[in-house]
Amino acid sequence: MRLNRSNFCWLALALITAGYLLFWGLLLGATATYSTPDSWLQVLRSPNILHATFLSLMTCTIAAGFALLLAVPVGYLMTRLEFRGKSWLDAALDIPIILPPLVVGLCLLIFFQTKIGKVIEMAIPFTYEVSGVVLAQFVVAAAFAIRTMRGTFQHLSARPEEVALTLGCTRFQALWHVALPAARRGMVGAFCVAWARSLGEFGPILVFAGATRMKTEVLPTTVWLELSVGNLDAAVAVSLFMVLLAVLVLVAVRATGEKV
Repeated sequence: MRLNRSNFCWLALALITAGYLLFWGLLLGATATYSTPDSWLQVLRSPNILHATFLSLMTCTIAAGFALLLAVPVGYLMTRLEFRGKSWLDAALDIPIILPPLVVGLCLLIFFQTKIGKVIEMAIPFTYEVSGVVLAQFVVAAAFAIRTMRGTFQHLSARPEEVALTLGCTRFQALWHVALPAARRGMVGAFCVAWARSLGEFGPILVFAGATRMKTEVLPTTVWLELSVGNLDAAVAVSLFMVLLAVLVLVAVRATGEKV
């Protein structure tokens, strides 16, 4: 009787999982069959889409690179040092993940209207500029990269670093020569996660950098622009292209052994 109940439980869980995957399969299948490959290629070859694609790839790569540079030291700090208020800091680092995207963009927009923000913009203009796209992607993607690196360092034993410290290494040398080589797969995973998150960012970019054609238009805002003028074929083509990119990034992350 117990065995039968156990089998029934596993069967129920498997059906729930299969139902969820079937739901997403139907969504993507309906989207993929809405138009034809020829119309997709025609849309993706248009100057606006090509510019948005190039800008997306460039800004996502830059934002993910900066996110990784921040995630490595922050992730290492949060896993190797115990201090008062650590749990609060840990929660604060996840704020960009739980904030509504439009709120993130609004916060950026308001900040750069302050005196400090205006001084920064005298050196590097951000509002409604390409640099603003990078910043909007970075502020959200960094939180995901930090979470990934934190998990990476948590799974790495601190003992090799402690041995290096006893042999005369400084903490920085232990990080550079011992921890980072061991965490290289996690770093690749963190970069990929940040890149994928940047690719799908929409709200902060729309509010802070705008969606100006041939200037600050990236793939997510392209979908919105095409939908706003009723060009559903173009929106579908760009959406499927983004799905393809997301799948490629997911495969790359899985290849590193990281979980997202």
